[in-house]
Amino acid sequence: MPVMLIAEDDEDIALVLTRVFKRAGMTVLRAADGVAALELLAENRPDVIVTDLGMPRMDGWELIAAVRADPEVARTPIVILSGHLRPGDPRAGSAQCCAILLKPCPNDQLLATVQELLEIGPHDHDSSDSRCPAEMPVSV
Repeated sequence: MPVMLIAEDDEDIALVLTRVFKRAGMTVLRAADGVAALELLAENRPDVIVTDLGMPRMDGWELIAAVRADPEVARTPIVILSGHLRPGDPRAGSAQCCAILLKPCPNDQLLATVQELLEIGPHDHDSSDSRCPAEMPVSV
């Protein structure tokens, strides 16, 4: 059973996300901020992380940077799910996340994104042979 870590400070959104992923057959871990998410990450090694950006103590940007800096978990797929992202934010292109979804995001789109990342599995985010969807060339 895949293990999902949700870093989300809004209790209502976290409950909905938990329900969506549990119904899809996943084990769900929840953290209200990046610090708690890092603690759960170290203990449980989830298969995918879904993070908000605007959280107390440690925001989503800092969480992503901390995950990518830790060789033990750096290859974990990360999805940003946030309403705090502004158009043209330069951090989006360099965050080394696998997908960026804006709230409100349809549950089926979020689930499809996570399932694609589960199929890909752990992968690099800084090399030319990365399997990360965010780094794959787009065909026109």
